[in-house]
Amino acid sequence: MNRLYVLQRKDFPFSYQAVQAGHSVAEFLLRGPITNWDNGTLVYLGVKDENELKDWVWKLEIKNIPYTIFREPDIGDEITSIATVCDGKIFKKLNLL
Repeated sequence: MNRLYVLQRKDFPFSYQAVQAGHSVAEFLLRGPITNWDNGTLVYLGVKDENELKDWVWKLEIKNIPYTIFREPDIGDEITSIATVCDGKIFKKLNLL
């Protein structure tokens, strides 16, 4: 079963994490690939920082898993979160946010 996964940086205050994760979902729905996700399960996973997000972008590219990146213009277009729809096996070692 495919779920919408959001990988969110944990190096922000909790309220900022929530906003950035919301932006990531919106970005995926606006610009992401057409998927079979039907507003079902949404999973938020935490990553350490922007560098770890970049590592995950690379891993998703290698596995040919489509994703979207959200860049926050208020902090120099840093990557704050990424979103993807997949079976989640690639994320088995990550913890919930």
